[in-house]
Amino acid sequence: MEQSVGSLQEQALKRKERLKALREKQLHVSFFYGVGGMLQSVAQATETPELKLRNYAPEDEELKERQVPKAKPASVEDKVKDQLEAANPEPIIEEVDLANLAPRKPDWDLKRDVAKKLEKLERRTQRAIAELIRDRLRGHEEELAGAVGAVGAEAGDSD
Repeated sequence: MEQSVGSLQEQALKRKERLKALREKQLHVSFFYGVGGMLQSVAQATETPELKLRNYAPEDEELKERQVPKAKPASVEDKVKDQLEAANPEPIIEEVDLANLAPRKPDWDLKRDVAKKLEKLERRTQRAIAELIRDRLRGHEEELAGAVGAVGAEAGDSD
């Protein structure tokens, strides 16, 4: 599909006309819209911005009216006091349960699960200790009885 030189020139001219129309349209829109993008009237678009003098002390009376009054610095002490008061809210809860606030140890659930088994073992251990004590006492009674019998036998021989 070859295009002739004449048709390419015609397309280029049409493209130039479209671009020119777009530029004119943008200029027209930017004239009615301000820097912020809000629609302004033609009179406002051509007006110069109002002069505000912040750091310059003019001698002319007309310019003195446009001078902005000097800002007074706020008291730092007042700001600090306000911030400190805002940072210290009144406590809502008067009593605090320390058990709920303290973090639990990582093995608390293991201890909870093993507690029942430990109770059974504790009872069995106490029984075993009691039984051992009884056995020792029985052994001591036999030794004591033997010792008493031996002392009685010796006493009987000396009569």
